[in-house]
Amino acid sequence: MAVHAIETIGVDADDTLWHNEVHFHATQERLAELVADYADREALGARLIEVEHRNVRLYGYGIKGFTLSMIEAAIDLSKGAIGAARIRDIIGLGQDMLATPIEPLPGVAATLEQLRRDYRLVVITKGDLLDQEAKIARSGLGELVDDVFIVSEKAPEVYLRAFGSEAGAARAAMIGNSLKSDILPALVAGAWGVHIPYHLTWALEHVEEAPVHPRFRRLDQFDQVPGWLKGIGG
Repeated sequence: MAVHAIETIGVDADDTLWHNEVHFHATQERLAELVADYADREALGARLIEVEHRNVRLYGYGIKGFTLSMIEAAIDLSKGAIGAARIRDIIGLGQDMLATPIEPLPGVAATLEQLRRDYRLVVITKGDLLDQEAKIARSGLGELVDDVFIVSEKAPEVYLRAFGSEAGAARAAMIGNSLKSDILPALVAGAWGVHIPYHLTWALEHVEEAPVHPRFRRLDQFDQVPGWLKGIGG
């Protein structure tokens, strides 16, 4: 392994390595059909994000918490009239999501293969342990990285632990689609923050403005990472 200014590369999972948010949007559309007798799409969207915002502290992130929030929103909007059959259908929506095939984003596998020759690669993702482990396994990408950290929330302390220390963070870069979770806390920890936007962003991950920071970069797609590293002498 060659010696580089950057030694460790942290990578987010959902919407950085593979498609994720599109499945939540598609499921919400199916939910809208189930509750159409009680609310339109706009009312459903508003109530669902309100419920998710409240519940994330209880259930954490992921499909199981989303399913419980869908059920609660449906009960609220129907004033309890939704009925057991449709509740069962909503549970089925969540189960379908848990079984959805994992589709890596373009260039991800080949880029990880290239990076692993010279860098320590770690996946740093938040969410339900079983679900995230299963997605990593189904993606086929787990064998291309050196370590995986599945956490309930991303904070500077998480990145310090993943990168080994403050000195380790100074020689690390975190790559992800979320400014809130992947980039801002990594910058606080002292790492580089490389933002690769995804075309959909969950409302609870939304940040109004990108940070102004000497270690912040924005790329268009994952296969640009090796070129960026070369450009900074990484």
